[in-house]
Amino acid sequence: MHDFDLRDFFPYRVRVFAAAVSAAVTRVYTERHGLAVSEWRTMAILGSNRALSATEIVEKSSMDKVNVSRAVQSLRKKGLLKRDIDGDDRRRSVLRLTEEGNRIFQDLVPLVREVEQELIADLTEEELTLLEGLMDRVRKRADATMALTEPSV
Repeated sequence: MHDFDLRDFFPYRVRVFAAAVSAAVTRVYTERHGLAVSEWRTMAILGSNRALSATEIVEKSSMDKVNVSRAVQSLRKKGLLKRDIDGDDRRRSVLRLTEEGNRIFQDLVPLVREVEQELIADLTEEELTLLEGLMDRVRKRADATMALTEPSV
């Protein structure tokens, strides 16, 4: 029989870590503007990239198509996002923040950056660099592990 304590299991500890970090940031955009996580991520991607298709938002985020679609619908209903026809490819629609959406995005950026700085305040520059490097290495191993276990077509 193998002893197993979930609290010591690395994937679980990563999930708890991610949930705590996410909750600290989520509080800012939820309390200030009533945004859900998927709505904030969509706005953040569009705020940095201006006009993208829903597929491009999926590629640039950690969200699936369903979450992006729901976020887009909700943001459009709130008047924070609009759908346009791409100027270069008339068959392609792109999404962009409205003036109000951009105003809210610009309001939130310094606030979420403030939370980010608070979260890492106890880390030295070297520790932060090490942490980011370790996170990248573990993510790459996870990606490689997934590639090995995916059924071939």
